[in-house]
Amino acid sequence: MRHSIAPQRSSHRIARWLSGCALALGFIAAGAAQAQALPVSVSASGNHAEASVSLPGLPGTVLAEVLLDFEDASGLSPSSLGASAKLVSLSDTDLLARLPDVDTTKLQSSLPLLITLQPPRYGGLSFHGTGRVEVHTHALPYAAGSRLRLFKAPLGGAFYDITDEIAAGSVRARGTYGGFSQFLILLDLRPTDVAIAAKVQRLRDRVDALPWSERAAFDALLDDVESALAINDYAAALSAADAVRSRAESRAGSYLPDEWRATRTHHNHAGELAAGAATLRFSIAFARDYGP
Repeated sequence: MRHSIAPQRSSHRIARWLSGCALALGFIAAGAAQAQALPVSVSASGNHAEASVSLPGLPGTVLAEVLLDFEDASGLSPSSLGASAKLVSLSDTDLLARLPDVDTTKLQSSLPLLITLQPPRYGGLSFHGTGRVEVHTHALPYAAGSRLRLFKAPLGGAFYDITDEIAAGSVRARGTYGGFSQFLILLDLRPTDVAIAAKVQRLRDRVDALPWSERAAFDALLDDVESALAINDYAAALSAADAVRSRAESRAGSYLPDEWRATRTHHNHAGELAAGAATLRFSIAFARDYGP
């Protein structure tokens, strides 16, 4: 009996989910998506938090799940995360202007979802080092070599790729971060060497904000990444990217600030460098496996 009922329940859940997706796309087609806030439920404990984004009027129909893990969090609670989500319009000019290239980094009509994590200034949240974020959805299909990417932006700022893994299930987009606040899953059609160059430059910009005594070693490692890539030595490029992360983590606390606080009074240089190196590694490995 159990075996005969389970498939029926599963098919009912799938049908309900598909109906919910159709409803979501209906909101977009009607032009209401820019203001279409979605229900978000959040749980948090210790160094882990989860947020479920549902469709309006369809409680239990989960459009996406957001999983957050921290190395060392303090004050983590559902309210301290400041989580919200909304469907966005594919023609929202303000949002499109925040993407790296509107022609090659594209919102997906099946998941035009903007997730915001904007911890309130006096909510008490802080963490050391890095955090890991995963956006899990069945609204997007997974395939090996997928060009789907997880992008992050400061509130109202420019989006940039933080992906360090795209996994099955249907899609699990994962990234490492040293701070918050807005996330999108985009289809990134830029040549991989262009994505790599953008990530190296972002790391160099971060290095330029470090104390003088810390800059030369990181710049030398980024030079090693670029030199190796120039001759398609992916093993050496990956090793140099790993060395950036290792150095950031070993210098954290003593030589590099490594704490993020909701008050925005601290700079998590170590965490941001480690996160930048993690996503750089992903793109280098992608170029090795699928070409530039």
